[in-house]
Amino acid sequence: KLTQAPRTSLSPQRAFTYYFARITDHHGKWVWIVSALLTGVSIVGITRLQVENRFIDYFDPTTEIYQGMEVIDQKLGGTIPLDIIIRSKNSLAHSEMTSENVTETEEDINPGVTQSDDDITFGDISFDAFDSVTPDPFGEEVYDDSTSYWFSRQGLMDIEKLHNYLDSLQQTGKVVSLASIYQVLKDVTDSDLDDFQLALIRKNLTSDIKDSLIVPYLSDDGNESRLSVRVKETSHALKRKELLDHIEQYLQQEMGLSRNQYDLTGMLVLYNNMLQSLFSSQILTLGAVFIAITLMFTLLFRSLYLALIAITPNLLAAGMVLGGMGVLGIPLDMMTITVAAITVGIGVDDTIHYIHRFKKEFAKDRDYVATMYRCHASIGRAMFYTSVIIIMGFSILSLSNFTPTIYFGVLTGFAMFSALLGALLLLPRLILTLKPLGT
Repeated sequence: KLTQAPRTSLSPQRAFTYYFARITDHHGKWVWIVSALLTGVSIVGITRLQVENRFIDYFDPTTEIYQGMEVIDQKLGGTIPLDIIIRSKNSLAHSEMTSENVTETEEDINPGVTQSDDDITFGDISFDAFDSVTPDPFGEEVYDDSTSYWFSRQGLMDIEKLHNYLDSLQQTGKVVSLASIYQVLKDVTDSDLDDFQLALIRKNLTSDIKDSLIVPYLSDDGNESRLSVRVKETSHALKRKELLDHIEQYLQQEMGLSRNQYDLTGMLVLYNNMLQSLFSSQILTLGAVFIAITLMFTLLFRSLYLALIAITPNLLAAGMVLGGMGVLGIPLDMMTITVAAITVGIGVDDTIHYIHRFKKEFAKDRDYVATMYRCHASIGRAMFYTSVIIIMGFSILSLSNFTPTIYFGVLTGFAMFSALLGALLLLPRLILTLKPLGT
């Protein structure tokens, strides 16, 4: 026979949260079914999570930033810089040999020879277009440590091949490299240039032309060449990681370069690396957070069994947020990636309050159902109104012009709503079914 529990100051029948208790009590089967369905949808959605997103989508199309980025992409050749550094195949071996074995000076090799970029006689030219030794017009060999494979005919053809590939990509706009000046020279001469002609041209170019067309795209030692690419932020096909993977695949398979012969750098790479690290760190962080909270629950409730019950609604709430983002195609970014962690941090408060009150009320009559009704009528009301106020506070962010801020406010509100339902429906259903406090 049950002992009549003391009535609270407010009758359970008058409390709004009384209806949550009735659903838990009389429709427990549906609570299980809906929870299982939401868990399945969350798992599917999490597998579809992506971090690829366009920066331009952060802003409304009516804003000046959005319109300005469109103009830059359409008229100026792209918004995001990407630099590709390629090294000659013998550059590593050449650099090691140079650092260990080179002891002779220019005077030792060519005694009495003086050179100047502004005044070079035909017989004094040291051609940079050859790897190590280049013949001069008088049949003598002239050595030059600044020889460059990339300013030879074969090197420029390799750069031109890569240049044309990058230019053909839908996501790219303006591409600038040594192939640009190579194409200009071919157009002017109306023929292909050999290594001898390229060497003459390079030595006799003015400093202004060198500084604008050669120096930015060729290292001082001639071993590295740079291709500057502008990526279109407005391209709907833009997927940063996929684009970088395709470029690397082309460099290795089509250009025959090993991994240590090229580097990809620039804002595109940095932003992609940041998003990828956010994604991996989010998964690791959430796992660590749930383990830490479970341990804290164990210490607080003096029961691992009860701690596992308490963490379950919070797991489902976080999963619903991440899964919902995956299903709706909302990408993770600097703002939305923090929603799940915030949900866990705030949502566990309701769980702690409810279980603490449940243990206190249960000691009065040791009746799970009666205790649940009393908890919903007391602490349940406080949990409900607190959560509603938090949801309304975060919903203010939906008025922002910055899209990630809108997502952050809406998703956090949804996460808090999910955590509240978990605390008022799933948590008591788990307690009624599993009876962690004994019989």
